[in-house]
Amino acid sequence: MAKRAWILVIAALASFASIYVAAGSWLAVVVCVAQLAFVRWRHWPILAVVVLSSYAAVLGFGTSVGILGFAGGVLLLTRLRPLAVLVVGSAAVLGNADGAISAMLIALVVYGLTTLIRQVEEITATRLALAMSAAAEERLRIAAELNKGLGRALATIAAGARAGDPQAETARASLAEARAAAAGYRAMSLAPEITTARAMLSSAGIAAEVRVGHEEPLGPAGALLAAVLREAVTDVLRQAAASFCVIETGWAHGRVSLRVTSDGARTADDAFLDDLPARVEEAGGRLVTRLTDEGRLSVEATLPDLGRPRADNDSYRLSMVLAAAVVLGFVAKGLMQTPAHLLAPAAALMAAIVVLQLTSVRGRHMGRLAVLTALAYLPMPLLGRSWLGVLGFLAGPVLLSFSWRVAVPLAGLVAASAGVASHLLGLPVPAQVNYTLSTLVTAMVLYGLIKLAQIIKESRDSRDALARAAVVEERLRAARDLHDLLGHSLAAILIKCELARRLGNPESELRDIAELAERARADLRSVSGDHRDLLLPAEADSARAVLTAAGIEVAVELSHPPLPAAAETVLSTVLREAVTNVLRHSTARHCTVTTTTDGHQVRLRVRNDGVKGGPIRRGSAGIGNLTTRLAALGGTLSITREDGWFTLEAALPSDPAGLARDADGVGAVAGVELGHDGRQVVADGARGQV
Repeated sequence: MAKRAWILVIAALASFASIYVAAGSWLAVVVCVAQLAFVRWRHWPILAVVVLSSYAAVLGFGTSVGILGFAGGVLLLTRLRPLAVLVVGSAAVLGNADGAISAMLIALVVYGLTTLIRQVEEITATRLALAMSAAAEERLRIAAELNKGLGRALATIAAGARAGDPQAETARASLAEARAAAAGYRAMSLAPEITTARAMLSSAGIAAEVRVGHEEPLGPAGALLAAVLREAVTDVLRQAAASFCVIETGWAHGRVSLRVTSDGARTADDAFLDDLPARVEEAGGRLVTRLTDEGRLSVEATLPDLGRPRADNDSYRLSMVLAAAVVLGFVAKGLMQTPAHLLAPAAALMAAIVVLQLTSVRGRHMGRLAVLTALAYLPMPLLGRSWLGVLGFLAGPVLLSFSWRVAVPLAGLVAASAGVASHLLGLPVPAQVNYTLSTLVTAMVLYGLIKLAQIIKESRDSRDALARAAVVEERLRAARDLHDLLGHSLAAILIKCELARRLGNPESELRDIAELAERARADLRSVSGDHRDLLLPAEADSARAVLTAAGIEVAVELSHPPLPAAAETVLSTVLREAVTNVLRHSTARHCTVTTTTDGHQVRLRVRNDGVKGGPIRRGSAGIGNLTTRLAALGGTLSITREDGWFTLEAALPSDPAGLARDADGVGAVAGVELGHDGRQVVADGARGQV
């Protein structure tokens, strides 16, 4: 975008210089080049060249005093800005009022264009720095929030174990707090919920289409919209009559929207939403269900996006102020040439043109452009030469209203018409050239000022979007680590605390609790942003101890070759989540943990019996987290249930180059799809993205 901005600045300043070059002043080229050099490098000797060349052109070669505006413009950009007033005053002394107005306009345009391009360069240069800063700030906030609650609780658990008092209640409360915090971090982003929804729909054989039109993070609105999406998709699955489902999000006028549309419904009953309509209304939003004209059920929610910062319109205001100054300056020059008896109607028409000009800079306003065209041409036979400058006000909106391919020829025609009109009015050839060029200059200045403001807005939006994405990724990383790492450690502590109480607080169990608490504190530091590599053999030993303590017979056989740290950490995380699932979702009596390699892939397989009834929870946070981690390294996750046994298998490529990537890096959100056998859930990072 900085390149586009520089092209606009060069074009605008060169167009000003072209008027003086056409009048025979070659020094105008020196002034323009030096002006651009000063804008780029800001060296005082270059400023001196601009000032001296401008005065040399006026005093030595008789160039119009308007060229002194370049000197005034560079002075406005420095601490010597009061001298700019003296430069414009000297233009009035050395020339006339018309030349002084031109000098003032050029000075303002130089100042405005330079200020705007500075903002473009600053925004471009700080994009990555702002994103990194936003992520670091979010990491510190998360760390402070977690250390305040969970950190103290873990210290209490460790102290209790050393004192012979296992803190089961504290462990239970800490586990609930960790799960709630993970859910809270996920809820500020709709992306994980959308991924889960699509996975659930796909696994049920329902064609799912996702159209994302919002930006994240959503703030308080995210949690409510996630709940609406979850309930809407759950109802689609419960009805078991839909063949497709479309999930759409959008953002407009400070409100974020969600629409879930599916077929197969006969009524627009919203009982499945429970109290969500009331909660959405309480938050200042609206939640409705309706049948579309095609007979499809549509669940539509809109909420104010309170997490969105207000737009910064300083650049646009600056461009509009400068555009208004340019328009008024040219108006003043035109009125100075208007006969006294025509001054009143000319001023009224000029006022109408100014209003139309300043209200037509955004978007395409064909009606206003038609009126502006009429006002530019129809009064010309009456007002004559004084009205020729108005054609620049028409060429500017033309450049802003059409594509470049259409706008340039049209603006050229407007400029050519200025030359033709001046010829019909009997003006000499130099004046005809001057009015033609002036029309183009006015158009380029107006176009440049408004376009630069738009480029700044686009650059700022891009920078802010990158920062928001970094914050969302940091929250999702924290949610994954809370669930996969710390959640496992806290679950293990809780089991050990309960076991210790049943056994009368033996020293070995209390020692294990203290060690687990220390490991949980290390996990907490990892959640807070301190990266820590995990070792698969150590995690396997820990899994054996925890499962054994829960009364489960465990067999562990690790046959994998040495792995890169990233791969071993991911597989260790998968093992933690698998053990947590065995403890939470089964009545297992037997469990096996194995690793194998076939030359192309390294596989970790965890199998257990005692599977509870009901469908596989394909959309669970744990499965989604593991899918994302494995996908970042090119791996897959599969889940199978057969004959009362549940199998979770993670596979990673054995290619060291592929395993060297960061499993927690910002990448595609993995999709989860139904396997070919109709029972297996396959997670693959190469598949559909949200």
